Amino acid sequence: MKTSTGEFQTIVLFGGLSEIGLAILDRCVTPATTTVVLACRNVDAGADVATALHNSKNCDVQVVYWDASHLKDHDRWVAQFMTDHGDIDLAVMAAGVLGDQDQCDADPNAVADVLLSNSAGPSVMLSAVAQQMRVQAHGRIVVLSSVAAIRMRAANATYGASKAGLDAFAQGLQERLHASGVELVIVRPGFVRGRMTQGLPPAPFSTTPEHVADAVWRSLQAAPAVVWVPGILRWVFAVLRILPSPIWRRVVK
Repeated sequence: MKTSTGEFQTIVLFGGLSEIGLAILDRCVTPATTTVVLACRNVDAGADVATALHNSKNCDVQVVYWDASHLKDHDRWVAQFMTDHGDIDLAVMAAGVLGDQDQCDADPNAVADVLLSNSAGPSVMLSAVAQQMRVQAHGRIVVLSSVAAIRMRAANATYGASKAGLDAFAQGLQERLHASGVELVIVRPGFVRGRMTQGLPPAPFSTTPEHVADAVWRSLQAAPAVVWVPGILRWVFAVLRILPSPIWRRVVK
């Protein structure tokens, strides 16, 4: 359960090695937090992260194996979490891969991997988490989408499409959760400078994991449905999403 002051006692991060996800934990873990679970595929790397987080936050941090692509395991994963830890106060969905568009063009299996990792897998897990939160009648969900979901670019078309699927699912889930006591926030960052984008030229209005985390923390206090980071991108994409295709291609070239 959350404390009377709104602090989260039990938090799970799906994509437990995500730079943005860990920055969000840095903001959301408070002295009232008792348990943090890092859900990820690489449990060895997760163990090092867990140790650092435990030392900095002085709370119990556990690493649990989770693979977004194992679609039929997600409901059992949540059931085991409940047995081990009780209610989920905050779930952060930060799992995802950037993928390589040239590889996706050459290999349909690469497309499948991106869609499973970024859209299908996270969506199935979000459904399982939301169902549990309905039962407990409280909880907060943060879904990391992207401005790439709003309009597809040739350079990262598969990534954008996968994020569009996740974003649309999250919007629908918001509607399903209305008046349930469970709240879901969709976060749409622009280009985030970090490990995933290392070596890529930064786009205009680029941001950092820490700035995204700050925006998420503010959203958890005010409960907006959608958060753009930086905020100006809401208005930029209000225009970009309706540009005629020939102009769009010149803008993003």
